[in-house]
Amino acid sequence: MKALSRRKFTKTLSRGVGATTLMANVPLACAMSGSNQKKKLGIALVGLGSYSTYQLAPALMDTEHCYLAGIVTGTPAKAKTWASRYNIPKGNIFNYGNFDAIKENREIDVVYVVLPNSMHAEFSIRAAKAGKHVICEKPMAMDVKECNEIIKACKDAGVKLGMGYRLHSEPYTQEVKRFVKEKTFGEVLYVSADAAYRSTSNPNQWRLDRKLSGGGALVNMGVYAIQSAIYGTGQNPISVQAQEYSTRPEYFKDTDETITAQFEFPSGAVANMMTSHNVIANRLYATCENGWFELDPASTYIPLAGRTSRGELDFKQESQQKLQMDDFAKHILYDAPNLAPGEMGKRDMMIVEAIYKSIQEGGKKQLLDFEPGYGFGS
Repeated sequence: MKALSRRKFTKTLSRGVGATTLMANVPLACAMSGSNQKKKLGIALVGLGSYSTYQLAPALMDTEHCYLAGIVTGTPAKAKTWASRYNIPKGNIFNYGNFDAIKENREIDVVYVVLPNSMHAEFSIRAAKAGKHVICEKPMAMDVKECNEIIKACKDAGVKLGMGYRLHSEPYTQEVKRFVKEKTFGEVLYVSADAAYRSTSNPNQWRLDRKLSGGGALVNMGVYAIQSAIYGTGQNPISVQAQEYSTRPEYFKDTDETITAQFEFPSGAVANMMTSHNVIANRLYATCENGWFELDPASTYIPLAGRTSRGELDFKQESQQKLQMDDFAKHILYDAPNLAPGEMGKRDMMIVEAIYKSIQEGGKKQLLDFEPGYGFGS
């Protein structure tokens, strides 16, 4: 298939979404072709906010190895709308109170937790105890302790655990990882990673309530910048020091607005990151011994763009959520690599906690100690 250019992508997508929506969910749990025939995996979305509504559900209309089998919502009106739109049987619709009954549903194989951060651990653990594989949206949990509890619950239940880190499945990010692994431009010397947007519309949203979010810009957008610094160098950091500032304290009353941090890596490479809920920034830049590479934008949905000291990058643009969920389904069905395991989410939360501690201690350097390769996908 000929790759779409960024210029053609938006128009093509608008046609494609309309067509796939008309297909609804005509039974998608059919056998797949090939000698190793297994059904598509049924996914239940837990939480029907904007990410599920506008990204995950449409992506599941186009996935090859999984499909939208069920929903979990506390809003009856949403349940009715989604049931009609996606032809979801009544027996595949749950609320937060009767969620544990999902254990008896044989059509649902995977539970995707898309709730406020304070609910990630509870529903990931309940899903695991129900015998369902788990995708947990980022950040993994409110703290490292909860991350450990999620990982243990999934291991005890013998189910797979993946993070909702969509970028590991898309080609621009994969190309960056290849540059680093193959030393295309020599050793990486310096990385700059920015992930930020400006929040103005709703000071009462759950992301600005620490009891629900666990933090502000750092746990929301900062995870992307942390990830960029790590796969931009191919290593886990050995230290971090950080700073915080706010220019709109009347709006960001309970959570961090803007954070900067500096990382050191075993190779001697260094990285600067910035994350914010008050500015717009979305870039990964790395300078190396023999050139440089850049993604800008680096973490938006679509389209992404990239370039290097040798020329432009131009890959097929398609739903990152589609690619991510198909990759996790293939991990379950065919033992394909788990590109974003739970240990990756835990590692990132360990770094988040170190950044907050550095800020509390006036920017003091925090040492980080990870086993080689810890948190990298299989």
